[in-house]
Amino acid sequence: MFLDISLLLLGFVFLIKGANWLVDGASALAKKHNISDLAIGLTIVAFGTSAPELVVNAIASFQGHQDIVLGNVIGSNNFNLFIILGIAGLIYPMTVQSSTVWKEIPISFFAAVLLLFLANDFFSDDTAVISRLDGGLLLLLFLGFLTYVFVQLKSDSRNLEVPTNQFSNLKITTYIILGLTGLVLGGKFVVSSATDIATSLGLSEKLIGLTIVAAGTSLPELATSVVAALKKNNDIAIGNIIGSNIFNIFFILSISSLIHPIEYNAIFNTDVFILLGGTLFLFAAMFTGRKRELDRWESALLLIAYVGYIAYTITKI
Repeated sequence: MFLDISLLLLGFVFLIKGANWLVDGASALAKKHNISDLAIGLTIVAFGTSAPELVVNAIASFQGHQDIVLGNVIGSNNFNLFIILGIAGLIYPMTVQSSTVWKEIPISFFAAVLLLFLANDFFSDDTAVISRLDGGLLLLLFLGFLTYVFVQLKSDSRNLEVPTNQFSNLKITTYIILGLTGLVLGGKFVVSSATDIATSLGLSEKLIGLTIVAAGTSLPELATSVVAALKKNNDIAIGNIIGSNIFNIFFILSISSLIHPIEYNAIFNTDVFILLGGTLFLFAAMFTGRKRELDRWESALLLIAYVGYIAYTITKI
C-alpha cells in the first residue's frame, strides 16, 4: 500500500512537471514563429493544464479501466467547478466577461447535457456506451469550439500570461521531450497505483477516479486559477475552469472513446447531474448582484456543496 501511494504521488509530480515543461517549450516554440501570447494562452497553455487528464484517460482507456476514464473526466469537471472556482472566488470575487456568461458557460452546460444523452444512449435502444461514433461527434464539436476560440481572438482583447523566456532550439526540444516523457510516466503511475489502491481497500475504480485521480490531474488548473485570482485576473481564473471543462468532455472523452468504446455505468448520472447543477448555479450567480460576479458567499456555497457531494458519493459506493 505504501508503495502504491508513493507511486501515485510520484505520478502526480511527473504529470504536473511534465505539463509545465511542455507548456514552456511549446510556448517558446510558438513565440519563435511570432504567434501571439493570446493565441498561445488559449491553445497551448489550455492544452497543457488538461494534458494530465488526457494522458491518464488515454492509458486507462487502453487498459480497459473504464470507470477511471469516466470518473476522471466527470470528477475533474466537478473539482474544477466547485473546488477550484470556489477557492479562487474566496480569494477575490470573480467578475466575468459578458461573452463568458452568454457563450462559454452555456457551451459548458451543453457539453454536459450531450454527455448525459450520448452515454445513456437516449437516441437508440443499445446498451449504455460511449461509442467511437459518439467520440467522433465530440471531436467535431471540439474542433467547432476551437474555431469559436480563434474567431474570438480577432475581437477579444483579453490576454494571458505565458512564458516569455527566449529559449534556444536545444532547450525548446529538451523541454518538449521532458514534458511528454513526464506526462506518459506520470499517467502510467497514476493509473496503475490508483487501481491497485482501489483493489486493496475494496474501493471502486469509480470512487478513486472521481476523487483522488480527478483532484490530482486538476492540480495544474488549481495552480493557474489561484495565481490568477491572487493577481485579480478574473478572466484567466474563470476562463481556465470553463475552458477546461469543455476541453475535458469534447476532446479528452472523445479521444478516450476513440481508443476504446467506453461502457457507461448509469451510476455516473448522479455526478453528471451535479455538474449540470453547478454550471447552472454559476450562470445564475452572474445575475444576483449589481454586476456579473461570483461573490465570496457564492464561492463558499460551491465548496460546501462539493463536500456534501463527496460525502454522499462515499456513502453510496
